[in-house]
Amino acid sequence: MNNNLKSQIPNSQIFWLRKNLFNNWYNSLLTIICGVFIFWALRGIITWATTQAQWAVIKVNLRLFLVGRFPQTLYWRAWIVLAIAAILSATSIGIFYHKQSFNKLRIVIVAFISSLLLILLPLDLTSRNWLILIAVSSCAGFWIGKTFYNVITSWLSLIWLLSFFITLWLIGGGFGLQSVPTNLWNGLLLTLLMAVVSIVLSFPIGVLLALGRTSNLPIIRWVSILYIEIVRGLPLIGVLFLAQVMLPLFLPTDWRLDRVIRGIAGLVLFSAAYMAENVRGGLQSIPRGQIEAAKALGLKAPLVVLLIVLPQALRAVIPAIVGQFIGLFKDTSLLSLVGLVELTGIARSILAQPQFLGRYAEVYLFIGLIYWLFCYSMSLASRRLEKQLNN
Repeated sequence: MNNNLKSQIPNSQIFWLRKNLFNNWYNSLLTIICGVFIFWALRGIITWATTQAQWAVIKVNLRLFLVGRFPQTLYWRAWIVLAIAAILSATSIGIFYHKQSFNKLRIVIVAFISSLLLILLPLDLTSRNWLILIAVSSCAGFWIGKTFYNVITSWLSLIWLLSFFITLWLIGGGFGLQSVPTNLWNGLLLTLLMAVVSIVLSFPIGVLLALGRTSNLPIIRWVSILYIEIVRGLPLIGVLFLAQVMLPLFLPTDWRLDRVIRGIAGLVLFSAAYMAENVRGGLQSIPRGQIEAAKALGLKAPLVVLLIVLPQALRAVIPAIVGQFIGLFKDTSLLSLVGLVELTGIARSILAQPQFLGRYAEVYLFIGLIYWLFCYSMSLASRRLEKQLNN
């Protein structure tokens, strides 16, 4: 029986190839041409990456890419922030996958890749020790989330919210910690901070705008429509410049908004308008009969929206909302045009170094990899959340 199964495996693979790639002469020709092109492209990329590329620009400036000019004596704060985010993420993953048993081979592969990265990354001993501690803590967080999911699930949102304020306190200082000026928040640290704050603020504003646009009150409806249509008709770079230049004019003269706050304001104002349209699409998908049935049971209009309409609407547009979050994360690269040295801005500073002039490919490939990792992680999380909610 085992021999028959083994003999059927290659036959099924050959059948799949014949059916999908070589079922007629022009598909066969196209398959061969594509295969040759892919081989040629991969060979060129591998040759360039191994013989011509100067990856020293990444090794020497890795700290600049990650934290910019953040004081080196205060790196422990950034490590604590990373540990908090990693532990909470691992705990959340453990809650999502509490019903699944993991293959030991996958665990071994993940452990091997993690160990290999610790060996290959150009890090000092302190950084390696921090990463090992964070990895062990993340495994513990995953086990806690998988084991005690019934207790943690109801508190997870509050814990994430508290961690957000703790992160701001650790990065910015104050309340007993040395203050760090925002002009020293650079690189990936600033990119993630701007993206997370903008996402957290733009989501509820977008929901309110969507509810306002569908409101029966004419003033609220037309104000929401006017805001959404005006902002959606402007380019993001224009909104960012307006936030940097015009926003202080609407505030008292003794108020001086930081550039980071003005950048966040521009991102939030822009993203909220698009978020409102995504949520409005979900609101329109809810059958009118459910609303009428809820009102017939005696529920007031706010409770109908909060308990019945909004949860279903948000569930229906999870892919669109996460797509908006991903776009907002990538849009933070435009902040370099308004004087904020985020990940793209720090790359320009690195490319201005005399020993690394012209190393555009290495630098922007590294930045692209960072953006892809975070965006793909958000995409995976959204698919898992959508699957979890549909079960």
